[in-house]
Amino acid sequence: MLSSLPRARHPDLIVGIETSDDAGVFRLREDLAIVNTVDFFTPVVDDPYTYGQISAANSLSDVYAMGGEPKTAMNIVCFPQSGLDKEILTEILRGGVDKATEAGVVIVGGHSVADDEIKYGMAVTGVIDPRRVVRNVGAQVGDVVVLTKPLGTGILTTALKRAHLREEEYTAAVTSMATLNDKAARAMLRHSVHAATDITGFSLMGHACEMAMGSGVTLHLHASALPLLPGVLRLALEGYITGGCKRNRDYLADKVQASSSVPQDFNEVAFDPQTSGGLLIAVPEREAQALVRDLLVEGTLAAAVIGEVLPREEVWVELR
Repeated sequence: MLSSLPRARHPDLIVGIETSDDAGVFRLREDLAIVNTVDFFTPVVDDPYTYGQISAANSLSDVYAMGGEPKTAMNIVCFPQSGLDKEILTEILRGGVDKATEAGVVIVGGHSVADDEIKYGMAVTGVIDPRRVVRNVGAQVGDVVVLTKPLGTGILTTALKRAHLREEEYTAAVTSMATLNDKAARAMLRHSVHAATDITGFSLMGHACEMAMGSGVTLHLHASALPLLPGVLRLALEGYITGGCKRNRDYLADKVQASSSVPQDFNEVAFDPQTSGGLLIAVPEREAQALVRDLLVEGTLAAAVIGEVLPREEVWVELR
């Protein structure tokens, strides 16, 4: 749909849509650029305050993935004109405000429309040194890839909708989705990072594929090394798979592959759409353990080396 539209051209546009990067970056002066991103979605949990927190954390994540610092945000709201208590919307917005405040972000306004389905998110503006932009391309042969949050939010929230999620599994999923990626970004910027992206609706395999294609390399990911949310493998085998998982798998069919030795439950997790997932970071192997240590010191939910970058092969990503 976008192919027939003119591409934005400007000498100060550092990052546009060419590589499906996490945010746009526009240079204001030699040492300052702005980072722009927007995201919103329907509720993934029943509690409106928690939903607001999760959606805000997800919206802010793209700025962190670029190595930027979010500064301001504008709310995007869709809410029914009748049939629902307006206090629900107040709680959604309160969750967003509290998460933005945690991030040091000022909400400066927003826009709302009447809609039969609730949707909430943010348009976020951040700042960055244009000489230190971290893109989702640039991974080099010899790098390893590190993941900073456990996987499985799509599977767990699907089980939640069917009233089949244990309390401890719900708590772990909510904690992960509502956690900012600011600490992961801080640790990342202390190292010679070649590429990074956050894992969201396109799944681990999808976002890894974007990184590999843009970098002209192949990523080998190791199923046994993937950090996982509690209960996710059991629920995957029980069939709590999202429609997005199937769409991801179908779209990526000719671009990635999973080895026949990978168990089906791990396979499902690799294609599972994530909400407010962690950062996937490509870093030279010699710096990997130092990055892992820094992530652990910062308190990220995961700090796992999950694969390596190899010369271009037949597929862009292989799960083994």
